[in-house]
Amino acid sequence: MNETQIQKADVLLEALPYMQGFRGCTFLIKVGGSAMEDPTVVDTFLKDVVFLEAVGINPVIVHGGGKAISKAMKDSGLEAKFINGMRVTDEETIKIVEQTLARVINPEIVNKINAFGGKAVGVPGTEVFTGEKMKGDLGWVGEVSDCRLGLIQAAVAGEFVPVVSPVARETASGKTLNVNADLAACALATRLKATKLIFLSDVRGVMRDPKDDTTLIPSLNPEAIEGLKKEGIISGGMIPKVDSSLESLRGGVGKVHLIDGRIPHALILEIFTDVGIGTEIHL
Repeated sequence: MNETQIQKADVLLEALPYMQGFRGCTFLIKVGGSAMEDPTVVDTFLKDVVFLEAVGINPVIVHGGGKAISKAMKDSGLEAKFINGMRVTDEETIKIVEQTLARVINPEIVNKINAFGGKAVGVPGTEVFTGEKMKGDLGWVGEVSDCRLGLIQAAVAGEFVPVVSPVARETASGKTLNVNADLAACALATRLKATKLIFLSDVRGVMRDPKDDTTLIPSLNPEAIEGLKKEGIISGGMIPKVDSSLESLRGGVGKVHLIDGRIPHALILEIFTDVGIGTEIHL
């Protein structure tokens, strides 16, 4: 018997208890950063999503689009401005944000999932997220105050993968708000009581030394996170991501995973293997 064939069977058997345990569960997957820039990486990730759906898991995707939006702004003669990592969003910018998400990024993800044999449907964030404008001089930038689950639940019931854009409808005016995709993903995962909230980005997870992959910390709880903040290991943009992850866990999400979407089949390796490849956050 070919040794390679036996190894393939072993891999499937290692995955079996995870497939059994997660059947019928909802996974909220947020994809963003440079994990969305390489078409080969995107294709591999979306094939993983199709695999999840095929084995009975209910994936829900929230996607970012920062660099594509910045490019669209530049093409329109607008300069992208940021305050504390948030895009300043005036009337012209919010139009470009909506157009880029709705006409470029969201349909591309949906079409690829369908091409790989899955079933996906695009869901505008304005049909899911309601929000309030953030304080400060950010313009039409908001935070999520609530999530309407009707379209998401209908898609999942029909065995479709909902692909959701990070924009919200302002409660007071009905206008569109630009929302940080990480925060949108956390809010939706909490309302769905997702079994897993998975962040695919361009970092391996939480590392003691960002330049050394061998220093990856595979598992974190609130006490460990507090200690790493004091040491300065969790800093900068990782702080709000970790804080919102803990808030999601306290709101009913099972576990949070931070993984590098540039690693081929990162999603499969994190979910269906004993070791995993990223950082798992739990209470």
